[in-house]
Amino acid sequence: MTRRRQSIWERAMSGTKDFSTTRRDLLQAAATAGAATAILGSMGINPALAAEMGRSEKPLKAAFSNAGLQATWCAQGKQAAEFWGKLFNVEVTWFDGQLDAVKQRAAIDNMASQKWDFVAIQAFGIGTLTQPVQKMIDAGTPVIDMDTLIAPLDQINVHSFLAPDNEFMGASVTQALCNAMGGKGKIIMTQGALGHTGAQGRAKGFNSVVKQFPGIEVLDTQPADWDVSKTARLWETYLTKYPQIDAAFFHNDDMALAAANIMKAHNRTNILIGGVDAMPPAIQAVSEGRMFATVRNPSCRIHGGAIVAGVAAVAGGEKSGQGIPKNVVTDGPVVTKANAAGMQWMEDHFLI
Repeated sequence: MTRRRQSIWERAMSGTKDFSTTRRDLLQAAATAGAATAILGSMGINPALAAEMGRSEKPLKAAFSNAGLQATWCAQGKQAAEFWGKLFNVEVTWFDGQLDAVKQRAAIDNMASQKWDFVAIQAFGIGTLTQPVQKMIDAGTPVIDMDTLIAPLDQINVHSFLAPDNEFMGASVTQALCNAMGGKGKIIMTQGALGHTGAQGRAKGFNSVVKQFPGIEVLDTQPADWDVSKTARLWETYLTKYPQIDAAFFHNDDMALAAANIMKAHNRTNILIGGVDAMPPAIQAVSEGRMFATVRNPSCRIHGGAIVAGVAAVAGGEKSGQGIPKNVVTDGPVVTKANAAGMQWMEDHFLI
């Protein structure tokens, strides 16, 4: 990653005035329906729909929550939602999940006690938010589900579910690792939160690949719950316990990079590392060879798409299951040195 891109990402994460300044011209230009249409067209959204929809004539109020802003994927998603919200005249209020199911439930109970034009939620765990979400749906509020299931789609009538193919992401990175291992050796999978349907899909993808390689032994598959401190503790133990570890698959890049620091401290930098999310630090690590591979879980496309879906529902009258499918797959590619720079540019502008 270049120095310029690092500074953009750092300013975005800190929410400083400097970051807002870097977007000023684009936001001013995109204040018209025509500019918004051009940007949406670049995302693959039908230009006719974008032109018809444009900005909401009146300011809309939206409530968002994702698993926890300690995770860089979630923090980037917040930035994307706020950016696209400004384009479409939507005021976004955030309810942080804090990587804790109990704390997120309290936040969503609070959200459900207020009135919103639409809401968008990434649950920390499936089934933990069903009651307050159902309360909002019963009140006629469109609820967009992001990245992980709030509840099975046949049990709760969300407006739409925007998520990547998590099984594909887990399988594609695992396949790359197994190929690089020559089909033999020892591997560890560090999982996210076990109640997170995205983590469940990534584990399923991992398992579907490694079972095809009888020469590969899976040493451990403990969860670290997206927590970098817990990941570091796990990997301190692994590096002491296992003299041979050839590869490691992590359910997100934050955990992968936290473990990489522990590996470096133990002089075990020969371990092939694969992650998920293709966040800017991981893109840089892949470019520099410190990580072997990652795959893009398109936070910007998911959170920005939730803004578009909400505005289309409220201002454009788009109906669930008709104008928008119940399940929208928002895949991103495997990131290699060849496409890393382009991926970074796309993220800098909240396009993927």
